[in-house]
Amino acid sequence: MSTSRAKSPQTMKPVTAAKKLGILLSAAPAEFQEGTVSRDELNALQADPPAWLAELRREGPHPRQVIAAKLRVSASGLARAGITGPLTTAEIEALKAENPEWLQRERASLAEVRREELRLKEQRDKS
Repeated sequence: MSTSRAKSPQTMKPVTAAKKLGILLSAAPAEFQEGTVSRDELNALQADPPAWLAELRREGPHPRQVIAAKLRVSASGLARAGITGPLTTAEIEALKAENPEWLQRERASLAEVRREELRLKEQRDKS
């Protein structure tokens, strides 16, 4: 006979939850950084973000993946440009306005990679 136990809620470390929320963990409130986050809590944060989360998402500082997405470059492209730390939304907007040569080059490179991936996918779909 098997004994049935109540399922314990699925939890994750704060670093995992921060990645799923698209925020920089070190910028989150201490209670978020120090605890665990259940799947239900994560869903609630995504559905109805508290003021601190909305502010972080809007103003930053942002993690690398979010910076890369906002600049339309790859994370590797950020590294090649020497951008290794978090940036605020204002800093990202300033980079977009400045549109340095490295940003133009990395955008073109990512666009070419995506075109090639699409071409290969279409080729596979035809086969």
